[in-house]
Amino acid sequence: MQDVKVKLIEDAGKKFSKFRELTAQEGEEKAWETMLEGFPELQKQRMGPLLALPTLIEGFRLAIPTFNAIGMEMEAIDISNNGIDAALEIQKVCPYLEVSRDYGFDTPCHVICELDMEASHRAFPEMKGEILCRQALGSPVCIFKYERPAKQQS
Repeated sequence: MQDVKVKLIEDAGKKFSKFRELTAQEGEEKAWETMLEGFPELQKQRMGPLLALPTLIEGFRLAIPTFNAIGMEMEAIDISNNGIDAALEIQKVCPYLEVSRDYGFDTPCHVICELDMEASHRAFPEMKGEILCRQALGSPVCIFKYERPAKQQS
């Protein structure tokens, strides 16, 4: 599993470097859109099978081993209520904090997490995502909330 962690950090480094380069060339707004090119389709491939399950929590629970394998110590909590299918994704470890600073970013949030959220929203417009707290800003964990209309039980 160490190889998976190393690849994750290498890929993050490439993302930070590319974003820095694009921002210098085109400005931040254009860099953001350029970074998103093709990303929603990738999110559909990655997340689609998990989100096709009857509830978000089922998909998130299936993702826990993958996140834990890269050292993020994930937990998922079902917060569904009032016709809304919803889950909290809690990450106890942020592997991006150090690498973001190596590339001149105070936090990894804009380049990693916010980009992921936007790509997920574009891939799955019926689903809303929100970052509730961030380790990079002093919280003990990162918490992401996802919600969508509950699927009708047949």
